[in-house]
Amino acid sequence: MVAGAFAHLTREQLAILVPELLLTGHLIDRSGMAHTIGAFGRDGMAEVAITEWQVASPVYTRRMRDALRITGDGVETIFKGLQLDIGAPPQFMDFRFRVDDHDHGEFWLDHCGALADVEPMGEDYVRSMCHDIEDPTFDATALATNPYAQVRPIHRPPRVPADRRPVCAWTVIIDPAHVPPTEPSGAARIAGSAAAQVVLDPVDPADPGQSDYAGPLLSDLRFPDFSRSALARMADEVCLQHHLLTLGFRFALTERADPATTVDILRKQFTGIAGLTTERLAHALQRIDPGPTDPARLLALHPAWNPLQYTGVRIESDADGVLLRIPRDSPAVRDGAWPSVLDATHLEPIQAMARGLDPRYRAETLDDSADALTIGLRLGEQPYPESGEVAITRFSTGAEFQFTDRGIPLPLTVV
Repeated sequence: MVAGAFAHLTREQLAILVPELLLTGHLIDRSGMAHTIGAFGRDGMAEVAITEWQVASPVYTRRMRDALRITGDGVETIFKGLQLDIGAPPQFMDFRFRVDDHDHGEFWLDHCGALADVEPMGEDYVRSMCHDIEDPTFDATALATNPYAQVRPIHRPPRVPADRRPVCAWTVIIDPAHVPPTEPSGAARIAGSAAAQVVLDPVDPADPGQSDYAGPLLSDLRFPDFSRSALARMADEVCLQHHLLTLGFRFALTERADPATTVDILRKQFTGIAGLTTERLAHALQRIDPGPTDPARLLALHPAWNPLQYTGVRIESDADGVLLRIPRDSPAVRDGAWPSVLDATHLEPIQAMARGLDPRYRAETLDDSADALTIGLRLGEQPYPESGEVAITRFSTGAEFQFTDRGIPLPLTVV
């Protein structure tokens, strides 16, 4: 079995990295939706967002449950899934939970980074996100655990008064009388993708630390409590969440646009999140080791290239900088994931990553063969300007968000 890129990191490094990956996965939409609005308007953007999350979140929720031995079909299990979902990165989307019994519970958000991004855009955009998009997508995530689950609002934005806390609150009720919604178009395609099926390194139960999330629901996940191998598996699974969401995004685009427009929007989405993610990963790891960072080692941790079992990408240092070898045939390319939109004349996402490592880096094609695209990152004398796609993504408050240590979490037992 191919060893994952995260298997070489320490437990401390992985505990810092996993919440960063959850947050950057959430910010994929901050990159993609700006271009979707430009192409299809606000209503079209909402339709794309609904489709991508509906088809992706049930798949990756089931994968994470299997990886961490999260069993059961009650509201507690649904809430555990949310804690490890790029739709709900910790603290930035500050979900709080209450479990009443197997079939009843509530959650609310004490802080919502997504709302902070959207409120300045006006009430119509708030309603698109908090009403049009959330209603079907919350249900889709819950249905991955129990087909009779329904998520319904107690209150939600637009906020009245404007500073209302919590910003929203929701009930989760499991009732056999509920009629599950029809499976959305595209769900079977994403469920049958290589991303959904890829086999990853198993968690080693002998590693020191928590090897699974089979115990009680916790108020917060404290990532340093997990074992190194559990964290490495989480990191790979979260990277797959990035890819699965992007596959959902691509499918939703193909229902509305011709192939050239679809690839153009997808490449812009990739560019915007690629650069910001590199920056955040570099800053996060610098907090542990403030010394010089090996650019090849850092770039190898980027979610676009992980898990390696899916992308087959190889990254290494050479005498002139960094080499990336992107195979022409890989599960990711066959799926139509991010690596599929790169070619010798379209290196914008890699250039954005390169600039995130060092503003002086340039991405250039070194070899364009039938087997692989080989890219070199080379240091120039002058900084490379930031792309418009990265600047758009940086609009989100998540770009500068900082995680904090909240101390020992509390178990949330059934009352």
